[in-house]
Amino acid sequence: MTFQKKSSTAFSRRSSAALLTLIAASLFGIGRADAQTSAVSGTTAQRSDEVFVSSAPDQYTVVRGDTLWGIAGRFLTKPWRWPEIWQMNRDQIRNPHWIYPGQVIILDRSTGTMRLAGGPNGNVKLSPQIRSEQASTAIPSIPTEAIEPYLTQPLIVETATMRDAARVVSSKEGERVVLGKGDIAYVAGITDRSAVDFQLFRPGRELKDPDTGKVIAYQADYLGTAQVTRAGDPATVAITTSKMEIGIGDRLLPTTRAGIINYVPHAPAQPITARVVAVYSGVAYAGPSMVIAINRGTADGLDIGTVLSINSFGRTISDKSNGSRQAITLPEERKGLLFVFRVFDHISYGLITSANTTVEVGDSLTQP
Repeated sequence: MTFQKKSSTAFSRRSSAALLTLIAASLFGIGRADAQTSAVSGTTAQRSDEVFVSSAPDQYTVVRGDTLWGIAGRFLTKPWRWPEIWQMNRDQIRNPHWIYPGQVIILDRSTGTMRLAGGPNGNVKLSPQIRSEQASTAIPSIPTEAIEPYLTQPLIVETATMRDAARVVSSKEGERVVLGKGDIAYVAGITDRSAVDFQLFRPGRELKDPDTGKVIAYQADYLGTAQVTRAGDPATVAITTSKMEIGIGDRLLPTTRAGIINYVPHAPAQPITARVVAVYSGVAYAGPSMVIAINRGTADGLDIGTVLSINSFGRTISDKSNGSRQAITLPEERKGLLFVFRVFDHISYGLITSANTTVEVGDSLTQP
């Protein structure tokens, strides 16, 4: 009887380990064969020396200004896999995994996992009111100040959205074509009568797919905001803020309000290749903590939190070394990692979380 009880307990533990491992496989892109092997043996998916960098401490106290990605980048060999190392399940991903300054993170080398001090998973049950109040003090997944403008302002507009966007057709004065804060404008094409607050933008440079040469979106110059004062077609709007001069033909989109998003990094659900189509901040090259746009979106299986490897695009050169001028394609070289934080149908914004050299338009992206 004692033997049977121990066997049953051991089997139960193996079954639980198998379930957790297979969940991790479905959520974070661990190979199915690897997951099944770990499930059978009852071991963790990786050895601790494959999880933690050699200089990682046994514990770390969270300080203000930390991010989950930043902590993972200092202590984990593969920072984007921190949800797996934390052993987060689907419920924890749906409900943000808040971590606050002052809490202690335990780096458990015996299991190759991380947890908060004070319990198996460091979980503390909070009432909805307390959770809401404390959310603003929790450390974010990625640096919010780096991506905030890209969450609310229309800096890229896809071709279909551009075609259907409302547009300024006249001013209250009729002949006046330069508008600013406090002015009245007439706008045609507002089809959603429930929308009141709008952002104004001007179509800018065409963004072409590096693979096909097709225009997939336009860069947008953000101009300001407007509010509908009288519905109709055209509708009457008041310019509430202006960053640049506004004129006839400028476009409007409903205001996007950024909410609290639990950015959980994960590998793409399916194999994918992408290219960089734009670099922001007014420069030609990008580095860590800068934002780029890529030519893939929800239609290609990307979602918020997808992590991609940034690689140099394999250029084809003419080999002149032996006099034959033979065409040779150079190998792609790893440059860094991209964290996708906003997605559209065929284009996405991503934050460069690490880079060992400059990133430029045309670079390729694949699974991390």
